[in-house]
Amino acid sequence: MILLNKDTKCLVQGITGKQGSFHTEQMLKYNTCIEAGVTPGKGGQDFLGVPIFNSIEEATYETDVNSSIIFVPAKFAKDAAFESIKHLDLVVIISEHIPVHDSLEIMAYAKQMGTTVVGPNTPGIISPGVGKLGIMPTHIFKEGNVGVISRSGTLTYEIASELTRAGIGQSTCVGIGGDPVVGTNYINILERFENDKDTEAVVLIGEIGGNAEEKAAEFIKNEMSKPVVSYIAGRTAPPGKRMGHAGAIIQGNTGTVESKTEALNDAGVEVAKMPSEIVDLVKKGI
Repeated sequence: MILLNKDTKCLVQGITGKQGSFHTEQMLKYNTCIEAGVTPGKGGQDFLGVPIFNSIEEATYETDVNSSIIFVPAKFAKDAAFESIKHLDLVVIISEHIPVHDSLEIMAYAKQMGTTVVGPNTPGIISPGVGKLGIMPTHIFKEGNVGVISRSGTLTYEIASELTRAGIGQSTCVGIGGDPVVGTNYINILERFENDKDTEAVVLIGEIGGNAEEKAAEFIKNEMSKPVVSYIAGRTAPPGKRMGHAGAIIQGNTGTVESKTEALNDAGVEVAKMPSEIVDLVKKGI
């Protein structure tokens, strides 16, 4: 497993909000180690036994937290991210609609501080049997040895569910987020899976737009020894039209399903035409 393991001790930023409180309860039910919550002005209270602090600095004095998950509204997300990046090792930003210039500043600061950021606009991370920092429905995942990396939350769920039904468990599933600017990219996660003893094969779920999948293909070709299979969403999308995610726009001959499939095939990666084909490709690869 990667990113999230038995040593991950998390705090929830925005724990008292509607989303934060709902998903904190779900994460606790999945045995995720949540040691603190942060909501300015609510310090001294608790939520389901989790102590709430006014700031991350306060929380780090009183607890052993080393990671954070952010549920605050977009307009407050940059400040929340900066605070967590300053004090912690891993930051998962669930928040959507964060302005691109804010995301650029967040990632520049994270690079400066050496902090890993997942997101924004991500379903998060789940390591079955250990915990989740995210919003994914836990019943569709199963402990195992296939790593999953995706730009799409719903496709992550669909493909993980197909794998689980076929008796194939997952080591860790990571949603990198669908925004044009994200903290952790395919290559960062592929590198971690390549070095992870619990991962034997990887499913890469992509979508049209940008060149992230082509860059990933280059990395796979030169650096990966473990089998990788893929699915690219957006096969029927017309050129120039945005499809779902802000990053999913085809421009010219780049960013198409064809260009991504060609690059991945060239790297030895079989690309499914439908999500339902992933299971057979994984079975063939392992």
